[in-house]
Amino acid sequence: MVVRLPGLGSLSGTPDLNLAVIGNCQIAALIDATGSIVWACLPRLDGDPVFSALLSPTGEPGRGVFSITMEGTARIQQRYLRNTAVLETLHERDDATMRVLDFCPRYRSRDRMHRPSMLVRIVEPVVGRPVIRVRLRPTANYGAVTPGVTFNSHSIRFVTEEFTYRVTTDASLTAISEERIFVLASPLTFILGDDEPLNGALTAYGRSLFDRTRTYWEDWVRGLAIPADYQEAVIRAAISLKLCTFEDTGAVLAALTTSIPEAPDTLRNWDYRYCWLRDSYFTVHALNRLGATQTMEEYLRFIHNTHVRAPAGELRPLYGISGEEQLAEVTVPSLRGYRGMGPVRIGNQAFEQQQHDIYGAIILAAAQLFYDQRLQVYDHERLFAGLEKLGEQAVRGFGTPDAGPWELRGVEVRHTFTAVMSWAGCNRLAEIAVLIGKAEAAARWQEQAATMHARILAEAWNPTLGSFVATFGGETLDSTTLLLAELRFLPASDERFIGTVNAIGKQLRCGELLFRYRNADDFGVPTTTFTVCAFWYVNALAAVGRMEEARELFAKLLARRNAVGLLSEDIDPVTGELWGNFPQSYSMVGIIISALRLSRQWEDVV
Repeated sequence: MVVRLPGLGSLSGTPDLNLAVIGNCQIAALIDATGSIVWACLPRLDGDPVFSALLSPTGEPGRGVFSITMEGTARIQQRYLRNTAVLETLHERDDATMRVLDFCPRYRSRDRMHRPSMLVRIVEPVVGRPVIRVRLRPTANYGAVTPGVTFNSHSIRFVTEEFTYRVTTDASLTAISEERIFVLASPLTFILGDDEPLNGALTAYGRSLFDRTRTYWEDWVRGLAIPADYQEAVIRAAISLKLCTFEDTGAVLAALTTSIPEAPDTLRNWDYRYCWLRDSYFTVHALNRLGATQTMEEYLRFIHNTHVRAPAGELRPLYGISGEEQLAEVTVPSLRGYRGMGPVRIGNQAFEQQQHDIYGAIILAAAQLFYDQRLQVYDHERLFAGLEKLGEQAVRGFGTPDAGPWELRGVEVRHTFTAVMSWAGCNRLAEIAVLIGKAEAAARWQEQAATMHARILAEAWNPTLGSFVATFGGETLDSTTLLLAELRFLPASDERFIGTVNAIGKQLRCGELLFRYRNADDFGVPTTTFTVCAFWYVNALAAVGRMEEARELFAKLLARRNAVGLLSEDIDPVTGELWGNFPQSYSMVGIIISALRLSRQWEDVV
């Protein structure tokens, strides 16, 4: 990626989603195309954004950013170091170049994984004697206040009501505090972390963290079962999904941001820094397909801990990353919002909704534990008994109204997708029961699944449209029905599935993009397309035999990624601009699943 800048870039310009993400499964940061950190929450992924410029904090312009810029920069090049979550930003002009390396330390030592709440920035002169300026402008309490500042010999401490953190550096503290330009004569290191002194040579310590973090990611990627084609896209998507997990509890986040609008000035602004049980299944499934099964094991630990706290076994559709049940939604006046398009919300009221598909989603996420002999499961009997309780909840909710997969706030109806996920849960329970020799349980779940299957065929198929529809007895289309073959509800050769794919292609497709639906919801008719739906369509095309069309469409979708290979939740079909929370785990899952389906086999390549 090359960016040409007349001046301060995003410090004075319009934010966009041409962002990179760094992280370590404890914290993460978003870095814009100028190399400025514009979003980072501490001390964990759902914490207070100490850098909040992405959502325009009120007060003096330029708050909530950590920028390192070179005077007279003509162009900026940005990339990830190969197979890592380490970002490299080059600031260049004819007579000088500097490099900034950004990462969050993650490494294994003494048989333990280390992932401190720490951001590291290493700044190096590459050509000539760059003249640089550092702007370190954190915020606190969601942009409401500026932290108190104290200085030590080699660090700046930022004091908030909640906690204190410090930036340790070998740069001039005077130059940083006064934002004066200075010559970058030798490498400098900036380490933002807990309020603890760092002993020893900072440059050597920073380089050690860099080497160990780079080695970790290279080793992790080396263990992935990637496809022969689309390797770069799959690796970047897999790393991004990993960064959307909170390893301490096993939670899988939908995204790392809050309140990036799904479309301009629509009020479709939501906090996605939580664990949706439905979304998490798709993330776990994608990483499982790549052989990264540890995320599934950690997620199921999260589910188990959540389930034991649930009254009567009933689960909420989403939880906080510690397993919090109450996620009351409030607005934050101290942040104006992305491009000033508020409101900015903390919390998500969808936690109160009924979404009956979540029980099937958990069963699907856990099913691999019974089949994959690499995984150590000490008590299949107990695990199966727990899944049966979830199956019973799926049966209770089957065919009853809920908020559905798109979390409609104004109405509850009988959603086809919800019913199919409930069927899938019962179907997999029957198959698992056969596998582990429980004939009576197998017969019971087979009967339940068969009853559900027949009812869905009778009530969700619209013969006039020649397609499955969004709701029982409904007349509108929904992209989730593209998943019917992948969920094994119908074979892809079934004429009803082919009819559904054709109908959605005519009514919901817009170029290579797809809308979730085209009918009005709580906020009107959607104007931006939902990114993952296009990947669902690619998979469906491939499944029904339209492979070349699927490959052409997939190539166009990959071209929609931002400059470092990431995607948000939504895409404007007219402007091509990315909208919605970022990076969206659903969208990155779409890349992986489509690539695995469309790729040639390794034996056909090597």
